[in-house]
Amino acid sequence: MKEVVGFCDYFVISSGTSLRHVNAVAQAIEEDLAKDKIKSLSKISPNDESGWAVLDYVSVVVHVFYKPIREFYSLERLWSDARKVRIPRIKV
Repeated sequence: MKEVVGFCDYFVISSGTSLRHVNAVAQAIEEDLAKDKIKSLSKISPNDESGWAVLDYVSVVVHVFYKPIREFYSLERLWSDARKVRIPRIKV
């Protein structure tokens, strides 16, 4: 993203399979990074039903979408000028 915008270096874009899953993934990211004293500038509500959670870590902005919402907004298409970096899927 740093070649395209001035407000961050990376977008991390991921999907959840339900609204509850989206919130759980976002909360897990927030809690794991907080253990290392890394705090998001944005806060997520545990009962959010928007289907889109955003965590702002200044140089990295994390987007967690409910899959249909991700397809609708299509950030990958909107920011297609940015270089893509694929991260291997993690099995939990």
